[in-house]
Amino acid sequence: MQFHEYARYDAVGLRDLIRAGEVTADEVERVARQALAVTDAKLNGLALPVFSPALDHADDGPFTGVPFLIKDHGPVAKEVPFFLGSRSLPGIVPQHDSDLMARFRAAGLVTLGLTTVPEMAISFSTESLKYGPTRNPWDLDRGVGGSSGGAAALVAAGAVPVAHGSDGAGSIRVPASCCGLVGLKPSRGRVPCGPDQGEPMLGMASEFALTRTVRDAAHLLDAVQGPGVGDKYTAPPPRGRYADDVGADPGSLRVAVTTQAWSGAVVDGEAATAAVQAGRVLEQMGHTIADASPIIDWDAVMRCAVAEAVALASPLLMAPRQPDPARLEAVSRQLLRVAADYSALDMMAAFGAQNRLTRSVGAFFTEYDLLITPTLGRLPAPHGTLRYDDPSHTVTSWLQSIFDYGPFTMVFNISGQPAISLPLGRSEGGLPIGVQIIASYGREDVLFRIAAQLELAMPWKERSPRFSLAGGTPVPGCSP
Repeated sequence: MQFHEYARYDAVGLRDLIRAGEVTADEVERVARQALAVTDAKLNGLALPVFSPALDHADDGPFTGVPFLIKDHGPVAKEVPFFLGSRSLPGIVPQHDSDLMARFRAAGLVTLGLTTVPEMAISFSTESLKYGPTRNPWDLDRGVGGSSGGAAALVAAGAVPVAHGSDGAGSIRVPASCCGLVGLKPSRGRVPCGPDQGEPMLGMASEFALTRTVRDAAHLLDAVQGPGVGDKYTAPPPRGRYADDVGADPGSLRVAVTTQAWSGAVVDGEAATAAVQAGRVLEQMGHTIADASPIIDWDAVMRCAVAEAVALASPLLMAPRQPDPARLEAVSRQLLRVAADYSALDMMAAFGAQNRLTRSVGAFFTEYDLLITPTLGRLPAPHGTLRYDDPSHTVTSWLQSIFDYGPFTMVFNISGQPAISLPLGRSEGGLPIGVQIIASYGREDVLFRIAAQLELAMPWKERSPRFSLAGGTPVPGCSP
């Protein structure tokens, strides 16, 4: 098997090849290991050397034999150290899997590595001092977004068809937009968060994956969704298999489109055009399109964002061994100071803001089935645009700076609706542009139906990054 043969298959496609006996799982893993070596040398997307051997996994799951990566977010996998992208953490070694990781193993995914993140996973650029910049396969001088940046780079380049990500403010959808991928943030409570967390980042964070196709996202969500033992709350049960929603008729939907950032941030014209064009395509399919938006109090968004950042940092303050401030980046040092001074009254005010936003957005979805926005307000940023190690930043000014870049995603972490970024646009310079689609709470089925329609009408499968294994590079020693 050659690189270009391997890289053209999505996860379902590779699974089907293995099941049909056209290639063995061992052959696929061998090619994947070589593919990761080649792409990581160029893109810097791995936080550790490739695992040898791969992590244990089931041999009879729906994705058995499919190569996979996990994010340096932690705790994820038993005995796999995580660093949160920080020089200050020597490598924290979990003693058990997360519930989600247990489901990844049960699905048969072959976990081969750990992917890069920004420090504390609190940036829309993956450029930590620990790892250095992760480069975008579409343009090596540009970033991959964050915080699931290493995952996005390696999936986009064809090293693996699917990789784990997490999303607390847009950290799956933003890298998906930058790298031309499908990035789904599921509904709050759809994917298990235990056993170490009962409400990750105050209920604003969700874990899932980055994929190249809509069907991979649907099949994977079927494999991992559902409550874990003792989860504080869960999403409504699915109405059927998500895989069956891909290609199913969504009916005639009420679709709102907005390209105006609720923060007042300037939105790039090409990003706005991609969202508007997606709306026009849906209108041609018979859906009802309107220029409309939920009412969003941006001050409340910022209050929630600060509280979420405090929730992320607080475990470090309670740890037996404190991180060395001299080895933290500037915004992380500021964040630990803010977290130490954050009061119960501050947190109660944040919960109040979250409640108001959740109800406002929920009311909007009583009138509309879907909302379409740009995913990012700008094109993928050159390296160094977002400066996490800038000592002039406060926590609030840092958050505002990343929301000036990506102003459309955080609201739906707060309110809990499922949201997906699709690579529907392309800039004049050939860069991918993501379009975000949001459905009402618990309605991933509607998202998959409409996403599949758009994947067919506005296909991206034949677009390849400038650096891509799909270009025909052979893998030595792996010819059929």
